[in-house]
Amino acid sequence: LGGFDHDLSDLDVAAVGATRVGETTKEAIVAALRHESLPCPARGLEFVFYAEPVLRTATTEPGFELNLNSGARMGFRADYEPGEERHWFAIDRSILAAHGKPLFGPPARELFAPIPRGPLLEVVAEAVEWHRENQLVGSDAVLNACRSLRFAAEGLWSSKIAAGTWALERHEEPRLVAQALAARQSREPLSALDVGRFLEGVALRVREAARLGGGQAHGAKQ
Repeated sequence: LGGFDHDLSDLDVAAVGATRVGETTKEAIVAALRHESLPCPARGLEFVFYAEPVLRTATTEPGFELNLNSGARMGFRADYEPGEERHWFAIDRSILAAHGKPLFGPPARELFAPIPRGPLLEVVAEAVEWHRENQLVGSDAVLNACRSLRFAAEGLWSSKIAAGTWALERHEEPRLVAQALAARQSREPLSALDVGRFLEGVALRVREAARLGGGQAHGAKQ
């Protein structure tokens, strides 16, 4: 999406296989790709393996075979089946369908079926609510909410920085959004109260767009 930052960004990679795989294969993939075996030249690697039949169904379910997080500045995690934080995967697949860059194989849009906009917006709202419920009040929470709001309003995925700039242009909580953009570098803390209120308002507006059948988000700015 054009917003890569060497210090802050992850490398997001998805792989697609023809069929589902067993635990032994999953363990072998983890052993080969974890940071200790293949150092990641960024904050960390977020790798997800899918079986192709799942992607053809355009589901909002996680649907992955393996979810691996590993890096010098990232906690290690290897999930062999979906658990909590289920919302990220449908969002990532939607972004991949529109913007994925193939490293090997066909274009991403030929593998990742478009997810219907209404159900996808429900998942986007869940992601915003997850940040709020887990009291994640840093710049990423605010800028992810800006990205969610832009997707609800325009159907476009953008980088966190581009989404923050878009929100400023629309006068969406300009003081807080400006602070969030600056905090990407300064690491200055943001007001938990302001962040929580903003996230609550964005989640409501995204859910409203979902209720309207995937149309644009309307209503007063929160």
